[in-house]
Amino acid sequence: MRRLGFYALLLCALLLGKAHAADTIKIATVGPMTGQNASIGAQMAKGADLAVRNINEAGGLLGKKLELLTLDDACDPRQATAVANQLANQGVVFVAGHFCSSATIPASSIYSEQGMTMITPASTNPLLTERKLPYVFRMCGRDDQQGVIAADFIAARFKDRRLAVLHDKSSYGKGLADVTKASLNAKGIKEVVYDSVTVGERDFAPLISRLKKEGVGVVFFGGYQMEAGLIKRQAAEQGLDLVLVAGDSLITSEYWTITGDAGENTFMTFAPDPRRNPGAAKIVESFRAAKYEPEGYTLFNYAVVEAFVAAAKKAGTVDADAVQKVLKSEAVDTLLGAVRFDAKGDNANPGFIVYRWTKGDYTPVE
Repeated sequence: MRRLGFYALLLCALLLGKAHAADTIKIATVGPMTGQNASIGAQMAKGADLAVRNINEAGGLLGKKLELLTLDDACDPRQATAVANQLANQGVVFVAGHFCSSATIPASSIYSEQGMTMITPASTNPLLTERKLPYVFRMCGRDDQQGVIAADFIAARFKDRRLAVLHDKSSYGKGLADVTKASLNAKGIKEVVYDSVTVGERDFAPLISRLKKEGVGVVFFGGYQMEAGLIKRQAAEQGLDLVLVAGDSLITSEYWTITGDAGENTFMTFAPDPRRNPGAAKIVESFRAAKYEPEGYTLFNYAVVEAFVAAAKKAGTVDADAVQKVLKSEAVDTLLGAVRFDAKGDNANPGFIVYRWTKGDYTPVE
């Protein structure tokens, strides 16, 4: 009888667990919650968390509450694929992520195979959507867009300086550097140095010596904030006055923490600042009231969650087939404004502008 009672209790627990699961819709955000890009992961986590809380307070989705899982891929492709499989096994229907293109691309294949919708707030490598996976979307722009903007800026402002193009060998960094290089070369501007660095490298003295020898005055860097910041700071320490131009990965205050005042004369491409969007004003106030500044990709990840919820509401289901049809045929309202996706899954109107880092903050270049 005791054994029967035990099995009865176990059955009740399993049924209760299933009932609880049925009462929620599981979604996830995945990014670099640890490692040298953890500051971006924190942006993503903050954005998704507040979006879920606000959506649940407003009644949830299709009569159910959202349940948010936050997982770490450390910008590592193998860890990203392991996380993607884990989420598929847990019944997650939507993923807001990832950040590093080298992690997003392999993970997105798993999401598509498993019938899960994915919208990245930040991965810019064109290959992500060029594969035309049906359930994969991108809220931000692409490297073949921001690289052209960076090249136009360098050509307009610094064409008389000797140029170096550097990258960190990553999918994001090399891809962006090569687009920028090709755009500059097409304008008749040829680099005197084209080289790579290694992620995790900390001593750039040999590279800086080479830049000094070649008389380099402007560097385009394809890569992340840690290596970019160290190159800029160490160049200043060695008496080399460099203008550094980079992509959207520098959109974190950690960059200035690394460089200090040596970060002056750093420029980067990024979308128009969503904090300035009137439609985001209340959300920005909420973050600031909680003593958090929603920089970088914070509001983009908030908007990613909003886009999925809006599409699921219009579809009347979280089924990936129905959701992707809505996302590719109708605009969805987000704090970024009305967002449309094209047939590949790209944001139809992404936009990039140039910012300058000065005095610990970034502001648009007029």
